[in-house]
Amino acid sequence: MASVHGPKLIAGNSNLKLARSVARRMSLHRGMNVDLVDARVERFNDGEIFVEVFENVRDEDMFIIQPTSRPANDALMELLIIADALKRSSASRITAVIPYFGYARQDRRSKARTPITAKLVANMLEKAGIERILTLDLHATQIQGFFDIPVDNLYASPVFALDVKHHFKDQMDNLMVVSPDVGGVARARDLAQRIGAPLSIVDKRREKAGEVAEMTVIGNVEGRTCLIVDDIVDTAGTLCKAADVLMKNGAKEVHSYITHGVLSGPAVDRITKSVMKNLIITDTIEATDAVANAPNIRIVQTAPIFAQAILNTWSGTSVSSLFSTKSLSAIYEGIYDCS
Repeated sequence: MASVHGPKLIAGNSNLKLARSVARRMSLHRGMNVDLVDARVERFNDGEIFVEVFENVRDEDMFIIQPTSRPANDALMELLIIADALKRSSASRITAVIPYFGYARQDRRSKARTPITAKLVANMLEKAGIERILTLDLHATQIQGFFDIPVDNLYASPVFALDVKHHFKDQMDNLMVVSPDVGGVARARDLAQRIGAPLSIVDKRREKAGEVAEMTVIGNVEGRTCLIVDDIVDTAGTLCKAADVLMKNGAKEVHSYITHGVLSGPAVDRITKSVMKNLIITDTIEATDAVANAPNIRIVQTAPIFAQAILNTWSGTSVSSLFSTKSLSAIYEGIYDCS
Protein backbone atom coordinates (compact mmCIF):
# COMPACT_ATOMS: atom_id res chain seq x y z
CA MET A 1 0.00 0.00 0.00
CA ALA A 2 1.36 3.43 -0.95
CA SER A 3 2.60 5.60 1.89
CA VAL A 4 0.62 8.83 2.33
CA HIS A 5 3.84 10.83 2.44
CA GLY A 6 5.36 9.29 -0.67
CA PRO A 7 8.47 7.14 -1.06
CA LYS A 8 11.50 7.98 1.08
CA LEU A 9 15.03 7.60 -0.28
CA ILE A 10 18.17 6.74 1.64
CA ALA A 11 21.63 5.99 0.25
CA GLY A 12 24.94 4.49 1.22
CA ASN A 13 28.30 5.81 0.04
CA SER A 14 28.61 3.68 -3.11
CA ASN A 15 27.07 6.16 -5.58
CA LEU A 16 25.74 9.26 -3.79
CA LYS A 17 25.85 11.23 -7.04
CA LEU A 18 23.27 8.91 -8.65
CA ALA A 19 21.14 8.85 -5.47
CA ARG A 20 20.97 12.65 -5.42
CA SER A 21 20.13 12.71 -9.14
CA VAL A 22 17.24 10.30 -8.51
CA ALA A 23 15.99 12.54 -5.67
CA ARG A 24 16.14 15.62 -7.94
CA ARG A 25 14.30 13.78 -10.69
CA MET A 26 11.58 12.69 -8.24
CA SER A 27 11.25 16.32 -7.12
CA LEU A 28 10.52 17.19 -10.74
CA HIS A 29 7.91 14.41 -11.10
CA ARG A 30 6.13 15.12 -7.80
CA GLY A 31 6.28 18.92 -7.91
CA MET A 32 7.76 19.05 -4.42
CA ASN A 33 11.20 18.83 -2.87
CA VAL A 34 12.44 15.27 -2.39
CA ASP A 35 15.68 14.81 -0.41
CA LEU A 36 17.61 11.79 0.75
CA VAL A 37 16.78 10.81 4.32
CA ASP A 38 19.27 12.39 6.72
CA ALA A 39 21.58 9.63 7.90
CA ARG A 40 25.24 8.89 8.48
CA VAL A 41 27.05 5.85 7.15
CA GLU A 42 30.51 5.83 8.69
CA ARG A 43 33.40 3.55 9.54
CA PHE A 44 35.02 2.98 12.91
CA ASN A 45 38.81 2.96 13.07
CA ASP A 46 38.87 -0.82 12.70
CA GLY A 47 36.80 -0.63 9.49
CA GLU A 48 33.42 -1.62 10.94
CA ILE A 49 30.44 0.15 9.36
CA PHE A 50 28.04 2.16 11.51
CA VAL A 51 24.68 3.55 10.36
CA GLU A 52 22.46 6.09 12.12
CA VAL A 53 19.18 7.40 10.65
CA PHE A 54 18.26 10.86 11.93
CA GLU A 55 14.66 10.99 10.63
CA ASN A 56 11.51 9.10 11.62
CA VAL A 57 10.89 6.25 9.15
CA ARG A 58 8.08 4.46 11.00
CA ASP A 59 5.47 3.13 8.52
CA GLU A 60 7.37 4.69 5.61
CA ASP A 61 7.98 3.08 2.20
CA MET A 62 11.79 3.11 2.10
CA PHE A 63 14.06 2.83 -0.94
CA ILE A 64 17.80 2.23 -0.37
CA ILE A 65 19.86 3.36 -3.37
CA GLN A 66 23.14 1.45 -3.28
CA PRO A 67 24.95 -0.26 -6.17
CA THR A 68 27.22 -3.01 -4.86
CA SER A 69 30.19 -1.85 -6.93
CA ARG A 70 33.79 -1.48 -5.83
CA PRO A 71 34.65 -1.86 -3.08
CA ALA A 72 31.95 -4.53 -3.45
CA ASN A 73 32.13 -5.94 0.08
CA ASP A 74 31.91 -2.51 1.73
CA ALA A 75 28.98 -1.50 -0.49
CA LEU A 76 27.14 -4.76 0.25
CA MET A 77 27.67 -4.47 4.02
CA GLU A 78 26.45 -0.84 3.97
CA LEU A 79 23.29 -1.99 2.17
CA LEU A 80 22.65 -4.81 4.65
CA ILE A 81 23.24 -2.61 7.71
CA ILE A 82 21.06 0.23 6.39
CA ALA A 83 18.28 -2.31 5.74
CA ASP A 84 18.62 -3.67 9.30
CA ALA A 85 18.51 -0.14 10.74
CA LEU A 86 15.31 0.62 8.80
CA LYS A 87 13.66 -2.68 9.73
CA ARG A 88 14.38 -2.10 13.43
CA SER A 89 12.97 1.44 13.05
CA SER A 90 9.58 0.03 11.91
CA ALA A 91 9.75 0.99 8.22
CA SER A 92 6.64 -0.23 6.40
CA ARG A 93 8.50 -1.69 3.42
CA ILE A 94 12.16 -1.75 2.37
CA THR A 95 13.13 -1.85 -1.31
CA ALA A 96 16.78 -2.15 -2.33
CA VAL A 97 17.52 -0.15 -5.47
CA ILE A 98 20.73 -1.81 -6.69
CA PRO A 99 21.64 -0.19 -10.04
CA TYR A 100 24.67 -2.50 -10.37
CA PHE A 101 24.24 -5.90 -8.73
CA GLY A 102 27.71 -7.04 -7.66
CA TYR A 103 28.64 -10.74 -7.57
CA ALA A 104 26.19 -11.35 -10.44
CA ARG A 105 28.97 -12.97 -12.48
CA GLN A 106 29.17 -15.73 -9.85
CA ASP A 107 25.74 -17.14 -10.70
CA ARG A 108 26.71 -20.79 -11.26
CA ARG A 109 29.30 -23.40 -10.36
CA SER A 110 31.78 -23.26 -13.22
CA LYS A 111 33.95 -26.02 -11.71
CA ALA A 112 34.07 -28.29 -8.67
CA ARG A 113 34.26 -26.83 -5.15
CA THR A 114 33.24 -23.28 -6.10
CA PRO A 115 30.42 -21.17 -4.59
CA ILE A 116 27.31 -19.64 -6.14
CA THR A 117 27.92 -16.27 -4.54
CA ALA A 118 25.01 -14.50 -6.24
CA LYS A 119 22.64 -16.87 -4.40
CA LEU A 120 24.44 -16.22 -1.10
CA VAL A 121 24.02 -12.45 -1.63
CA ALA A 122 20.31 -12.96 -2.38
CA ASN A 123 19.88 -14.87 0.89
CA MET A 124 21.68 -12.12 2.84
CA LEU A 125 19.54 -9.35 1.35
CA GLU A 126 16.30 -11.16 2.22
CA LYS A 127 17.50 -11.95 5.75
CA ALA A 128 18.34 -8.27 6.31
CA GLY A 129 14.66 -7.38 5.83
CA ILE A 130 14.62 -6.25 2.21
CA GLU A 131 11.23 -7.00 0.63
CA ARG A 132 11.81 -5.98 -2.98
CA ILE A 133 14.75 -5.55 -5.38
CA LEU A 134 15.00 -2.99 -8.19
CA THR A 135 18.02 -3.35 -10.45
CA LEU A 136 19.27 -2.75 -14.00
CA ASP A 137 20.57 -5.30 -16.52
CA LEU A 138 21.38 -8.24 -14.27
CA HIS A 139 24.35 -10.11 -15.71
CA ALA A 140 22.28 -13.30 -15.64
CA THR A 141 18.49 -12.89 -15.59
CA GLN A 142 18.07 -16.22 -13.78
CA ILE A 143 19.41 -14.50 -10.65
CA GLN A 144 15.83 -13.23 -10.20
CA GLY A 145 14.97 -16.83 -9.31
CA PHE A 146 17.51 -16.81 -6.46
CA PHE A 147 15.12 -14.53 -4.53
CA ASP A 148 11.81 -15.37 -2.85
CA ILE A 149 10.84 -11.68 -3.03
CA PRO A 150 9.84 -9.60 -6.11
CA VAL A 151 12.73 -8.53 -8.34
CA ASP A 152 12.24 -5.83 -10.98
CA ASN A 153 15.05 -6.02 -13.52
CA LEU A 154 15.03 -2.91 -15.69
CA TYR A 155 16.76 -2.82 -19.08
CA ALA A 156 19.22 -0.29 -20.44
CA SER A 157 18.41 -1.10 -24.09
CA PRO A 158 15.40 1.27 -24.38
CA VAL A 159 17.56 4.09 -22.98
CA PHE A 160 20.40 3.14 -25.33
CA ALA A 161 17.90 3.12 -28.22
CA LEU A 162 17.00 6.75 -27.44
CA ASP A 163 20.71 7.61 -27.28
CA VAL A 164 21.43 5.91 -30.63
CA LYS A 165 18.53 7.65 -32.36
CA HIS A 166 19.74 10.98 -30.98
CA HIS A 167 23.46 10.67 -31.74
CA PHE A 168 23.31 8.56 -34.92
CA LYS A 169 20.16 9.98 -36.53
CA ASP A 170 22.01 10.62 -39.82
CA GLN A 171 23.52 7.10 -39.90
CA MET A 172 20.56 4.91 -38.92
CA ASP A 173 20.60 3.01 -42.25
CA ASN A 174 24.28 2.14 -41.85
CA LEU A 175 24.29 0.83 -38.26
CA MET A 176 25.21 -2.72 -37.30
CA VAL A 177 24.62 -3.97 -33.75
CA VAL A 178 27.31 -6.42 -32.60
CA SER A 179 27.19 -8.94 -29.76
CA PRO A 180 30.73 -9.49 -28.38
CA ASP A 181 29.94 -13.15 -27.68
CA VAL A 182 27.29 -15.78 -28.33
CA GLY A 183 25.92 -15.49 -24.77
CA GLY A 184 25.00 -11.82 -25.24
CA VAL A 185 23.00 -12.27 -28.46
CA ALA A 186 19.59 -11.76 -26.79
CA ARG A 187 20.70 -8.41 -25.31
CA ALA A 188 22.17 -7.20 -28.61
CA ARG A 189 19.13 -8.40 -30.58
CA ASP A 190 16.84 -6.37 -28.31
CA LEU A 191 18.67 -3.13 -29.15
CA ALA A 192 18.90 -4.09 -32.84
CA GLN A 193 15.12 -4.53 -33.01
CA ARG A 194 14.49 -1.23 -31.25
CA ILE A 195 16.60 0.77 -33.72
CA GLY A 196 15.85 -1.35 -36.81
CA ALA A 197 19.45 -2.46 -37.38
CA PRO A 198 20.92 -5.83 -38.42
CA LEU A 199 22.84 -8.03 -35.96
CA SER A 200 26.36 -9.45 -36.10
CA ILE A 201 28.30 -11.59 -33.61
CA VAL A 202 31.93 -11.77 -32.55
CA ASP A 203 32.61 -15.39 -31.69
CA LYS A 204 35.40 -15.63 -29.13
CA ARG A 205 37.22 -18.66 -27.83
CA ARG A 206 39.12 -18.63 -24.55
CA GLU A 207 42.07 -20.85 -23.72
CA LYS A 208 41.81 -19.82 -20.06
CA ALA A 209 39.86 -17.25 -17.98
CA GLY A 210 40.66 -13.64 -18.89
CA GLU A 211 42.53 -14.53 -22.10
CA VAL A 212 40.85 -14.63 -25.50
CA ALA A 213 42.67 -16.87 -27.96
CA GLU A 214 40.70 -16.26 -31.16
CA MET A 215 37.91 -14.00 -32.45
CA THR A 216 35.78 -14.45 -35.57
CA VAL A 217 33.15 -12.04 -36.91
CA ILE A 218 29.88 -13.71 -37.93
CA GLY A 219 28.15 -11.36 -40.38
CA ASN A 220 29.25 -8.73 -42.90
CA VAL A 221 30.35 -5.50 -41.16
CA GLU A 222 32.17 -3.94 -44.12
CA GLY A 223 31.48 -0.19 -44.35
CA ARG A 224 29.17 -0.30 -41.32
CA THR A 225 29.11 1.79 -38.16
CA CYS A 226 29.26 -0.96 -35.53
CA LEU A 227 27.68 -0.73 -32.07
CA ILE A 228 29.00 -3.35 -29.63
CA VAL A 229 26.40 -4.10 -26.93
CA ASP A 230 27.13 -5.75 -23.57
CA ASP A 231 26.20 -5.49 -19.89
CA ILE A 232 29.63 -5.19 -18.19
CA VAL A 233 33.02 -3.82 -19.20
CA ASP A 234 35.73 -4.64 -16.66
CA THR A 235 39.35 -4.56 -17.81
CA ALA A 236 38.21 -3.86 -21.42
CA GLY A 237 40.71 -6.28 -22.95
CA THR A 238 38.07 -8.34 -24.78
CA LEU A 239 36.13 -5.23 -25.81
CA CYS A 240 39.15 -3.50 -27.35
CA LYS A 241 40.16 -6.71 -29.11
CA ALA A 242 36.64 -7.06 -30.55
CA ALA A 243 36.83 -3.47 -31.83
CA ASP A 244 40.17 -4.30 -33.53
CA VAL A 245 38.70 -7.39 -35.19
CA LEU A 246 35.69 -5.43 -36.47
CA MET A 247 37.91 -2.72 -37.97
CA LYS A 248 40.09 -5.38 -39.62
CA ASN A 249 36.90 -6.83 -41.12
CA GLY A 250 36.13 -3.49 -42.80
CA ALA A 251 33.93 -1.67 -40.27
CA LYS A 252 33.74 2.10 -40.84
CA GLU A 253 33.90 2.87 -37.10
CA VAL A 254 33.18 1.13 -33.79
CA HIS A 255 31.23 2.41 -30.79
CA SER A 256 30.27 0.42 -27.69
CA TYR A 257 27.15 0.58 -25.52
CA ILE A 258 27.86 -1.12 -22.18
CA THR A 259 25.49 -0.83 -19.21
CA HIS A 260 27.91 -1.13 -16.27
CA GLY A 261 31.34 0.50 -16.48
CA VAL A 262 33.35 -1.42 -13.87
CA LEU A 263 36.52 -0.26 -15.69
CA SER A 264 39.14 -1.71 -13.38
CA GLY A 265 42.91 -1.90 -13.78
CA PRO A 266 44.17 -0.82 -17.23
CA ALA A 267 40.67 -0.40 -18.71
CA VAL A 268 40.65 3.39 -19.19
CA ASP A 269 44.12 3.40 -20.73
CA ARG A 270 43.16 0.58 -23.11
CA ILE A 271 39.96 2.32 -24.19
CA THR A 272 41.70 5.67 -24.72
CA LYS A 273 44.31 4.03 -26.97
CA SER A 274 41.91 1.68 -28.80
CA VAL A 275 40.42 2.02 -32.29
CA MET A 276 37.01 2.36 -30.64
CA LYS A 277 35.59 5.81 -31.31
CA ASN A 278 33.33 5.97 -28.24
CA LEU A 279 32.43 3.89 -25.20
CA ILE A 280 28.99 4.76 -23.84
CA ILE A 281 28.24 3.54 -20.30
CA THR A 282 25.58 4.38 -17.72
CA ASP A 283 26.12 5.99 -14.32
CA THR A 284 25.12 2.88 -12.30
CA ILE A 285 28.71 2.81 -11.02
CA GLU A 286 30.14 6.15 -9.91
CA ALA A 287 32.79 7.27 -12.41
CA THR A 288 36.35 7.77 -11.26
CA ASP A 289 38.19 10.93 -12.33
CA ALA A 290 40.01 8.92 -14.99
CA VAL A 291 36.71 7.68 -16.47
CA ALA A 292 35.04 11.12 -16.28
CA ASN A 293 37.99 12.77 -18.04
CA ALA A 294 38.57 10.13 -20.74
CA PRO A 295 38.01 11.73 -24.18
CA ASN A 296 36.16 8.76 -25.70
CA ILE A 297 33.99 7.66 -22.75
CA ARG A 298 30.49 9.11 -22.47
CA ILE A 299 28.07 8.52 -19.57
CA VAL A 300 24.31 8.09 -19.96
CA GLN A 301 21.96 9.04 -17.10
CA THR A 302 19.86 6.38 -15.37
CA ALA A 303 18.27 8.68 -12.75
CA PRO A 304 15.12 9.28 -14.91
CA ILE A 305 14.31 5.57 -15.28
CA PHE A 306 15.08 4.76 -11.62
CA ALA A 307 13.04 7.71 -10.35
CA GLN A 308 10.04 6.62 -12.42
CA ALA A 309 10.46 2.97 -11.37
CA ILE A 310 10.53 3.99 -7.69
CA LEU A 311 7.38 6.08 -8.11
CA ASN A 312 5.62 3.24 -9.95
CA THR A 313 6.63 0.75 -7.24
CA TRP A 314 5.42 3.09 -4.50
CA SER A 315 2.08 3.75 -6.22
CA GLY A 316 1.52 0.11 -7.18
CA THR A 317 1.56 0.71 -10.94
CA SER A 318 3.39 -1.17 -13.68
CA VAL A 319 7.18 -1.13 -13.83
CA SER A 320 7.27 -3.13 -17.08
CA SER A 321 5.90 -0.06 -18.89
CA LEU A 322 9.46 1.29 -18.59
CA PHE A 323 10.67 -1.43 -20.99
CA SER A 324 9.12 0.58 -23.83
CA THR A 325 11.23 3.14 -25.71
CA LYS A 326 8.02 5.12 -26.33
CA SER A 327 7.33 5.39 -22.57
CA LEU A 328 10.90 6.43 -21.87
CA SER A 329 10.83 9.14 -24.55
CA ALA A 330 8.66 11.29 -22.27
CA ILE A 331 10.79 10.52 -19.20
CA TYR A 332 13.99 11.47 -21.06
CA GLU A 333 12.50 14.55 -22.73
CA GLY A 334 15.04 17.36 -22.61
CA ILE A 335 17.93 14.89 -22.67
CA TYR A 336 17.21 13.31 -26.07
CA ASP A 337 15.49 14.75 -29.12
CA CYS A 338 13.82 11.82 -30.84
CA SER A 339 11.21 13.77 -32.76
